[in-house]
Amino acid sequence: MSIDRFILRKINTCQEEHTRANLVRLFVIRIRKAEIAEEHEVAYALEKM
Repeated sequence: MSIDRFILRKINTCQEEHTRANLVRLFVIRIRKAEIAEEHEVAYALEKM
């Protein structure tokens, strides 16, 4: 199971509000890092053209 699916499953089942908020923050960080990595890949591919 990927870490993203694990985090999403924990967010859905978590009863403690503080822990749930931290999991949401973690997931948002992972999304932002993926977006940045994707932008760098596109920029690198365009440079090679």
